[in-house]
Amino acid sequence: MNSAARTAYLAPEGFAAELAQEIRPIDFAHDRLLVAAGPPRPAAWAQNIWLDPVEIGIESIGDAASKLRAIQRNWAVYAPQLHRRALLIQAQLPSVSAKPLAFGSPTPSAPLGSWTLLDATTLLVAPDCTSPFPNGEIRFVEDRTGPPSRAYLKLWEALTLIGRHPGPDEVCLDLGSSPGGWSWALAQMGARVISVDKAPLAPEVARLPGIEHRRESAFALDPRAVGPVDWLFSDVVCYPVRLLALVERWLAAGTCRRFVCTLKFQGDTDHATASRFAAIPGSRLHHLFHNKHELTWIKLG
Repeated sequence: MNSAARTAYLAPEGFAAELAQEIRPIDFAHDRLLVAAGPPRPAAWAQNIWLDPVEIGIESIGDAASKLRAIQRNWAVYAPQLHRRALLIQAQLPSVSAKPLAFGSPTPSAPLGSWTLLDATTLLVAPDCTSPFPNGEIRFVEDRTGPPSRAYLKLWEALTLIGRHPGPDEVCLDLGSSPGGWSWALAQMGARVISVDKAPLAPEVARLPGIEHRRESAFALDPRAVGPVDWLFSDVVCYPVRLLALVERWLAAGTCRRFVCTLKFQGDTDHATASRFAAIPGSRLHHLFHNKHELTWIKLG
């Protein structure tokens, strides 16, 4: 068993290069699982972080399952190679529920470890991980009739991870809202929504009670003219540096304390601007399972 202090970071599909740049130097890569020396480092591009992973030698499929069960009950497998062998081991472990989560339900509370086969006779095992979901993949019971797009899943995921969401009568500003997926989701929570976009909302969203649609540019909006709001949300399509200027204007106004915004990268990843978002006091930056070439920035106070 190798017990040298290190951390493993699991990149989202297609974004191992972004994660490698963020946490380098790394010791080695196991497909999109990047292993680095030392304690965990801030890693927005990590879908899950394995804490203190160790290598364990195994003699057989049964021996692997026995050694994992001896550590704890619940395990999620990451199997980029030796896929059949890994699944045969996982099949001998206690079942872990993979049912989609109903939005608003609490996240799983039982410890969930992660493991992988480095080769046919070596496991990499981490009993503790930062995500309670297998490989950081949070899946929801989807609403396939109400929202105009699946963009609301990003919002659901962000609010689930922070463990809170707007309540009845809270005022939410949704910038760049068309066609209205986030406004729809916020209205379902009972919030009062000021939905801002020069483009129209989907008719079924525009008709919802509690949504006020303002046909204007999110970037021209004066915080002082809007007045105090409880939450500012933005899934607007723009370069991250332009979104940063918008956020800084609202922070300077001091009329909103809670922010959930999507940084959408067009072309190369703008690591410099992402770092400026991460440096804003009290904030956090994540690549959500439902993000594409995006990061989600959250500030709660």
